[in-house]
Amino acid sequence: MAITNKIENFRMEVNPAFLAKAEALAPALIETEIRPAGTVELVPQGEDFAARPLERGFVRSRPLGRGDGLCLDFGDHWVGYVSFTLTPVGSPPDAPALLRLRFGEIPYEAAAGLSDYQGEVSRSWIQEELIHVDVLPAQVRLPRRYAFRYLAITVLDTSPKYQVVVEDVSCRAVSSGDRSAVPPLKTGDPELVRLDRVSLKTMEDCMQLVFEDGPKRDRRLWIGDLRLQALTNYVTFRNNGLVKRCLYLFAALTQNEGRVGACLFMEPRPQVDDTALFDFSLFFVSCLHDYYEASGDRETLAELFPTACRQLELALRELDGRGVVTDRDTWWCFLDWGDGLNKQAGAQAVLIYTLKQGAAMAERLGDGERAALWNERAGALSRAALEHLWDGELGFFVSGAGRQVSWASQVWFALAGVFGREENVRLLERLIGQKPGIPLATPYAYHHLIAALMENGLTERAVSIMKDYWGGMLREGADTFWELYDPSDRFASPYGSRAVNSFCHAWSSTPAYFIRKYLDR
Repeated sequence: MAITNKIENFRMEVNPAFLAKAEALAPALIETEIRPAGTVELVPQGEDFAARPLERGFVRSRPLGRGDGLCLDFGDHWVGYVSFTLTPVGSPPDAPALLRLRFGEIPYEAAAGLSDYQGEVSRSWIQEELIHVDVLPAQVRLPRRYAFRYLAITVLDTSPKYQVVVEDVSCRAVSSGDRSAVPPLKTGDPELVRLDRVSLKTMEDCMQLVFEDGPKRDRRLWIGDLRLQALTNYVTFRNNGLVKRCLYLFAALTQNEGRVGACLFMEPRPQVDDTALFDFSLFFVSCLHDYYEASGDRETLAELFPTACRQLELALRELDGRGVVTDRDTWWCFLDWGDGLNKQAGAQAVLIYTLKQGAAMAERLGDGERAALWNERAGALSRAALEHLWDGELGFFVSGAGRQVSWASQVWFALAGVFGREENVRLLERLIGQKPGIPLATPYAYHHLIAALMENGLTERAVSIMKDYWGGMLREGADTFWELYDPSDRFASPYGSRAVNSFCHAWSSTPAYFIRKYLDR
């Protein structure tokens, strides 16, 4: 299966007025100076590594020569710019100092580095640097932004005549998330408190000039991630201006025929990627709907509603003669990472879900004709799904020519409201009880399972799964929540190597959303 679904004859369509509005909403970054909390030893544990504390606090290292090093622990996950002083001891330096720096969100990254990497994603994402320092002493300021907790510094060489001391280490951490805006939590449940705290940290580190999907990799504005970040933002940081900025960016920089792209790059200038995903384009509808419900900003709703309508019009072209979304062999729709996951049924449900949101926005704007049209289309697609995708004997929706049963398909049909609540409850309980087909793979997909359970009144079941799944990351030592978590395989990766997994990822920040929306009362 292809890793990208690249638009043929791609071109970017630019709306200068929308782009200007987005740029006017660019946030100021909050800067915080962070010092190392201490030093640790990276200890092998099978194929993995653990960080064993050595000393609390850090002022300066002992003299370090060829092959010597240390690992600094900054006490939590941070995103920012690192500097330190390198001072020679011994004879006058007669050769440059050569250092290797490894930054790690988890101990494994700081220990493993590039040497054994065999993954599919570019190794340039691995946060490892070789630097020469020609003139000593020196104030070393690293130009790149890093996402990390651990920094391993190794002296690869100096000369036999001198050694170096590392001191005055700091990180200028950056975020546009203002913790002072977050309402205090009311619950006394210690598990929920901890889930909320780590969710907030995940959100904070992904809130930069846009809502990034991950501050280590990919550092982009992905619309599927934005949708979940925005929901969490509305009940935590409440930075609605940043959501509005992202909406205008997606509407300003579209692909051929006004299609909203899967993601945007911010540097060297704002531009849309040439990757298109069926569900992600439709999630512009969801993002705009949710933004209006949270903000009441009718002006933005009215201005961006045509872009939302365009996504529904383009998606409806993809129906076959039965009124079912046409399946494809490429990576045309996301839903979840998962080997062999067929996307047809889930895509049908997402289209129904967003048609209903489009109708709701049309009603808010007084466009009764369009609201009736989108509601009629949602009803027709629901009937087609029940006729062609529902298997009454199995009690599940099936997808693709192979009539695949997956968790993602059932969850999305529960969210789309094709059934009423009573039948949704039976579907979800049957799903959890029988555990059929292809399971969920990511926190992104688990979010939708929790949402479906919460919205259908299965709150206790939702809380239990949330505590088990996201709590599993906490038990593994997570400071921020991860892009991918498989409780049975800590080395799982959609990219062929855990080394490029993101261990601070926007789509995994939603426990705070569920806690504050449904539980913290």
